[in-house]
Amino acid sequence: MKAQLGTDEGKHKFVLKTPKGTRDFGPKEMAIRERAFKAIISCFKRHGAEVIDTPVFELKETLTGKYGEDSKLIYDLKDQGGELLSLRYDLTVPFARYLAMNKITNIKRYHIAKVYRRDNPAMTRGRYREFYQCDFDIAGQFDPMIPDAERLKIVHEILSDLQLGDFVIKVNDRRILDGMFAVCGVPDSKFRTICSSVDKLDKVPWEEVRSEMVAEKGLSPEAADRIGEYVQLHGGLDLIEQLLQDPKLSQNKVAKEGLGDMKLLFEYLTLFGITGKISFDLSLARGLDYYTGVIFEAVLLQQDNEHLEEPLSVGSVAGGGRYDGLVGMFDAKGRKVPCVGVSIGIERIFSILEQRLEASEEKIRTTETQVLVASAQKKLLEERLKLISELWDAGIKAEMLYKKNPKLLNQLQYCEETGIPLVAIVGEQELKDGVVKLRIVATREEVNVRRESLVEEIRIRTSQC
Repeated sequence: MKAQLGTDEGKHKFVLKTPKGTRDFGPKEMAIRERAFKAIISCFKRHGAEVIDTPVFELKETLTGKYGEDSKLIYDLKDQGGELLSLRYDLTVPFARYLAMNKITNIKRYHIAKVYRRDNPAMTRGRYREFYQCDFDIAGQFDPMIPDAERLKIVHEILSDLQLGDFVIKVNDRRILDGMFAVCGVPDSKFRTICSSVDKLDKVPWEEVRSEMVAEKGLSPEAADRIGEYVQLHGGLDLIEQLLQDPKLSQNKVAKEGLGDMKLLFEYLTLFGITGKISFDLSLARGLDYYTGVIFEAVLLQQDNEHLEEPLSVGSVAGGGRYDGLVGMFDAKGRKVPCVGVSIGIERIFSILEQRLEASEEKIRTTETQVLVASAQKKLLEERLKLISELWDAGIKAEMLYKKNPKLLNQLQYCEETGIPLVAIVGEQELKDGVVKLRIVATREEVNVRRESLVEEIRIRTSQC
């Protein structure tokens, strides 16, 4: 490079930083991430999901018009060989494109990959421009609410398993929302835009949402007040029953359908034993255009003050819904494939886990090494190499120091620092006796193990770690 740049005067000074809204992840952060991914993937597999992957960019037209007001956050790329491309915004639209393109009508799949949003990042809260999504979707024609209920059970399992603290899963239905807007006097053309206002209720008070609807979006104050009466309701089966008797809502065909399915959903969730964490919430709107039925959002709660009537919400960590029309948008004949999906907000989960581990000062292992191959005397490099090769070939995770004659103390210290639980020590006497001295780092206990039994002994001892 120096030769290319010529003299030092012409040297270009690099700005060493990651692009706005992105970050590097060191070994410690990656260890936390891998732990969380492992829990999520094992849950997805437990529920019978297959895995797929799709390109990081799609044709621009594939993504256009699928995200409502959020479409402005799509990253467009320059023309590449006659194709206008955009970075994927989520994993749902590429999944729908994949189903339509391959004429798949039935699949249960998960997909974990990076997505891109030209957002104003709030990195302390886990909001980035490049981030991972973990999606689980069930596509196919099934009896009502059975896949929807399983999807909520999956969210419950993952959040319980990751031990993030108390949480609530809010559920609503796009049909109940649309019916509610209709009976409150919202014109059809304003449904989606009023929906995105209601979607802000978890962040701002009703007064602000009301004034946005009236002042900015031209809704009549009477219609806004009627919406206000509904969107501040939340509960369980009792609220569903109450709304089924509501003189206005029960007369609306779409809302009645949605309420009927919601009742069925709660019956299944009762059988799964998770209704304690589920809240039917009429303020939940989720602004994406493609939802057609049940929608939900999982929110972490923070009980900061015992005098508070209700716990404070920390933020959404999962969301999803039913989108029965999205695949049909890509099909030449408009053939529909009903789909229901969930996306785990993994970045927010990571930031919570990172903060928690920092506060606890727990030491995180960044490797999975089971044993360090060490020597007690000089001139035993060849014997260490022979032994470590045997261990690697047997599938044991093993390391050694890259020195010809390391001091035993330095080798033991390396294990203490990195959390390696065992040391296999080769010495002259051990070689004569056909044994290896196995040292347990935590207790400093040492046992002689026959060379042919070493692999089995390491396996037994590290399976308990």
